[in-house]
Amino acid sequence: MLRVAGADPVLVERVTVSQRGHGPEMAARLARYAAFQRAVARTGAAAVLLGHTRDDQAETVLLGLTRGSGTRSLAGMSERHVLDGVTYLRPFLWLTRTETETVCAAEGLDPWLDPTNRDTTLTRSRIRHDVLPHLERELGPGVAKALARTASVLGADADYLDEQALAALAAALVQPGTARQRTPQSAPEQDPRPAHLSPGPRAQREPERPGGAAPSSVVLDAATVQATPPALRRRLLARACALAGGETPTFERLAALEDFALGHGAAGPVQLAGKVTAWRHRADAEHARGCLELRGGSGSTPQQTTPTQNNPGSAQ
Repeated sequence: MLRVAGADPVLVERVTVSQRGHGPEMAARLARYAAFQRAVARTGAAAVLLGHTRDDQAETVLLGLTRGSGTRSLAGMSERHVLDGVTYLRPFLWLTRTETETVCAAEGLDPWLDPTNRDTTLTRSRIRHDVLPHLERELGPGVAKALARTASVLGADADYLDEQALAALAAALVQPGTARQRTPQSAPEQDPRPAHLSPGPRAQREPERPGGAAPSSVVLDAATVQATPPALRRRLLARACALAGGETPTFERLAALEDFALGHGAAGPVQLAGKVTAWRHRADAEHARGCLELRGGSGSTPQQTTPTQNNPGSAQ
């Protein structure tokens, strides 16, 4: 159909979906986005257009509400976002699914319908076919429109909080050379310091991140983290986790990390998803309350995770 309409080139690619710790929906999404990235690399396309509608937006917000998500996830899908250097646009986000089907019928187009969209063993499909229709029947029409409006309202708030969290993270990062002599608080005094915090030929050769640590380690000034407003602190810590090579933390893990960063509870360490471990370092002349280090697994590199705007389980 696309070739008949004059589209060129038309790429059709089969993908292998590997769950590897993800649910089937998220695993399929990651595989699709990887295929989009390859297609952009092959064609030099300026952007990828996605067909999400207002109904999809409402489902995303409702799914986030059921999972106790934060502002970013409740902001739903954005009309424009960039991932791995690829620009994604959603031009139909304010059209209903019925409206897009009407346009296709008027233009003589026969759209392909993903059969998994009718598989009610999947949570999103149950929301689409059972939950939202039930809410519309019981609460009156307009529920989907109201949920999409909520996403629009929260989107600007989430964008601002994300910008402020980035600035707070930059302020908290320990500058190169200032964190090399520390040992974790939980380690005995005689224990040697971690190799990647020790000066030496390897440390001098490798490119460093702010914090003077190896590429999979992020060191934050504890006093700065503790002084960060609560609305930004968890965002700051979540971004630090990703910077260390980890995954977006769940609400429970992020709460545990925040509690640890505030100096509460045990000496640590705190384990986080993506093989990231958080350690506290003792205070010194430059850091009155010590430092917090998020250390990635050996040889790990920062992982590209799903944007939190599309991750209904996100605590941010």
